[in-house]
Amino acid sequence: MSISTIAQSISESATLKLNETAAILRAKGEPLIHLGGGEPKTKAPIDAILSAAANLTSGETRYAPADGTIEMKQAIIRYTLDFYKRKVEPKNIIASSGAKQAIMVALQTILNLQDEVIFPAPYWVSYPEMVKLCGGVPVPVYPEDGTFIPTIDDIKQNVTSLTKCVIINSPNNPSGAVYPEKFIKEIVQFCEKKGIYLIMDDIYHRLLFDRKKPINCYDYRTDDSESSKLIVINGVSKQYAMTGYRIGWAIASKKLIEVMTNIQAHQTSGPSIVMQKAAAGAINGVQSCVESLRATLENNRNILMDQLNGFEGVRATAPDGTFYCFADFSHYEKDSTKLANFLLEKVRVAVMPGVEFGIEGFVRISTCGSVKDITEGIERIKWALDSNSPNELYIGDRKLVRDWV
Repeated sequence: MSISTIAQSISESATLKLNETAAILRAKGEPLIHLGGGEPKTKAPIDAILSAAANLTSGETRYAPADGTIEMKQAIIRYTLDFYKRKVEPKNIIASSGAKQAIMVALQTILNLQDEVIFPAPYWVSYPEMVKLCGGVPVPVYPEDGTFIPTIDDIKQNVTSLTKCVIINSPNNPSGAVYPEKFIKEIVQFCEKKGIYLIMDDIYHRLLFDRKKPINCYDYRTDDSESSKLIVINGVSKQYAMTGYRIGWAIASKKLIEVMTNIQAHQTSGPSIVMQKAAAGAINGVQSCVESLRATLENNRNILMDQLNGFEGVRATAPDGTFYCFADFSHYEKDSTKLANFLLEKVRVAVMPGVEFGIEGFVRISTCGSVKDITEGIERIKWALDSNSPNELYIGDRKLVRDWV
């Protein structure tokens, strides 16, 4: 069998694989605690559900325009005005089957073979693979000071004549770090000056803690013309807990959106009419669901940090947003994949290995679950790793005995 060179270079999605493994274990009745997923457990907003149900009842579930329905675009225009203070036109918008597709289509539109794409580490697992799928070269940037916060100098030092694009994800998956306003201003202005595309992945921008406010990249853009190379990505998956609805969008120049639409038309056609109805319903509906989710996640973050701070040998920086914490477990095991497999096998706790996000020795822990999941999950992990813990642990009626050092 002949497989293309690009296809052979692509790794499977570690996050989706973990979700699959977790589902199989749960189906078998295993007492699994899933601390690895990026999926809020709250239900989708009632406005989204009612909008989708009304469309299904009508029976008018036809093809959608390749770049999204008028109703969906009007909702995105409203959203952009409300949260970015920017009025955009329908031709500046493409609705896609998730923010992931919006990013992918954007990269397919702008990249040539061997073009380089820069993104700070730690980074979302899909960025490198998406760049490679387009024949490009992923260039992760590691902050010189060893933190999760890049500086403009970190970026500049990695720019070459082949640099085509920078991707910024703040709040960041997996670290939960919110990049400083100064950095956002500098990266917007630097990319403008250099003629480099800038993709702002804002999928978590309303899930912020400690009274932090979203940073608006448009505040620092000086080029409002159609030659602007700024692309803003967002969607309903995270803030509205609508991961399965698969609706995201991109806002960019009309020419870019036109080409992105051509590509998407041949890939998947337009996103599902039913799902666009739901997404528009969420955006146009009561927004208290977002604040409720945000408050829950902040409380879960605080509980997780209390648990981790009492865990000798673990170093963790409190996340400023998202629903992840990126914790250093290298005191116990420097191979994060080995560690994640060990915890899944021994105590049935799922976490994401840090190597998938570009940094070894760390694991990503999700706060999407219940308080019980968080506290019991960390207790199991501590029991498995801390030699000072009791030799036995009960998970329900199951008795575990530590038979390892």
